[in-house]
Amino acid sequence: MGRGNDTYLTLASPATGHFRDRGSRFIAFAWPVESEEAAKERLAQLKKKYHDARHHCYAFRLGPEQEIYRYSDDGEPSGTAGRPIYEQILSAGLFNVLIVVVRYFGGVLLGTGGLHNAYKQAARDAVEHAEIIEKIIENQLIIHFGYEQLNGVMQMIHREHLTIAGQHFGDSCRIKIRVRKDMTDKVIDLFSSTGKINIEKI
Repeated sequence: MGRGNDTYLTLASPATGHFRDRGSRFIAFAWPVESEEAAKERLAQLKKKYHDARHHCYAFRLGPEQEIYRYSDDGEPSGTAGRPIYEQILSAGLFNVLIVVVRYFGGVLLGTGGLHNAYKQAARDAVEHAEIIEKIIENQLIIHFGYEQLNGVMQMIHREHLTIAGQHFGDSCRIKIRVRKDMTDKVIDLFSSTGKINIEKI
């Protein structure tokens, strides 16, 4: 998929994946998440629902502009669970995604290599079952102007196919618009060039 500087890949909706090895079951859950709080909330829900599982290992990656990521082995040997899950997120080029792999122990130790492979395969299966979509990174701008500029401002908004996110008409006018990142400078220049309109990025 040919992407510009202002797009990223994420999941359209939740997906699940599975892997089994010598009696141990690994169930992977992949979700689109917008914040660290949302990721923690999803993790807490899973731990409650699958409270009888031995491990709830996870990784998430937020962004894409200010990338934040975390991963946890949740009691598995260091590096055998969270990291391989995170590597599947990286390998698919995904952002704003949480993957949790729940493990039910089957009575046979898998060793570090077996665990690494199991968590990787479960996470990969979830990603392969997910619908991956492209999203646009947007900036929000506020346009300040007098009533006499209203028609001209609205014409420019429609001509440039900009999205209105909010508006206020009091002593003066304010319209909040959403603009794709790569178009932001052009739009600011366009409105500023009239000399009678103030526009700011928020």
